[in-house]
Amino acid sequence: MVKKIRILSSEQAIIDQFLDAIWAERGLSQNTLAAYERDLRSFSAWLGEHTDRGILTACRADLQNYLAWRGRVNLSANSSARFLASVRRFYRYLLREKKIKEDPSLLVESPILRRQLPHALSEKQVEALLASPNIQTELGLRNRAMLELLYATGLRVSELVEIRLQALSLTQGVIRITGKGNKERLVPMGEVAMDWVQRYMQLARPVLMEANAVSDALFVTARGSAMTRQAFWYLIKKYAKQAGIQIKISPHTLRHAFATHLLNHGADLRVVQLLLGHSDLSTTQIYTHVAQARLQTLHKKHHPRG
Repeated sequence: MVKKIRILSSEQAIIDQFLDAIWAERGLSQNTLAAYERDLRSFSAWLGEHTDRGILTACRADLQNYLAWRGRVNLSANSSARFLASVRRFYRYLLREKKIKEDPSLLVESPILRRQLPHALSEKQVEALLASPNIQTELGLRNRAMLELLYATGLRVSELVEIRLQALSLTQGVIRITGKGNKERLVPMGEVAMDWVQRYMQLARPVLMEANAVSDALFVTARGSAMTRQAFWYLIKKYAKQAGIQIKISPHTLRHAFATHLLNHGADLRVVQLLLGHSDLSTTQIYTHVAQARLQTLHKKHHPRG
């Protein structure tokens, strides 16, 4: 059972004001807002337990001590870097609103991060994963369509489950996706994925919708409501195990495979950037390292002088 973090109501009120402000400013996703709130609530709770200060009166030493504490309890450098990004934005907001006079996060150094390459499935592993659902059932057909669409488009799982019927154009073969920062992009589906989506819509979705005829979500549950990110992530893990995939997978597994396999087959990096919805090309460039590593492995295995 997850321990509930308890903080003062006055501290929660300040955090809520900040979240409302940044939501109005940039239209961030609910997942990003939830991460900001978790980070700030955890820091507020730690201050209450270890100091006599609150989140408005915390100093640079408090932030440094909190980061050191996170290291001692084995929280990752990546999550601490995310916390620092959250708290820096929070204190910039407080400074702008004249709720504080100094920003305690200004001179705090970020944790040193190791650049980790995403786990990439081979094309054979992806085929095994896609073939895992039992397509003789409505739910299995839905799951196959979702997996095929995820691999064909490189969508984030949150983007996949949030697709609405009106965002889908089967005549043009594209989906209108609203990504991070409320940025819209058109993503091509590819013929195979489009065929599976059509089969699902013709044979499975009408049956699933008998329980709830008002949902406009493309992918629905047995109760006719929209799929959740958590429910679909559980399905991916189940099918990965079923397919005999031993490597550690994440919610981005098929997104990583999509990008890596495109680059392996000669796609331009900027095209992959557009398809993934990355605002910065450097974010996409990590996949060139994955693709290069894969090509080196294939060369070593198959070339006579490898």
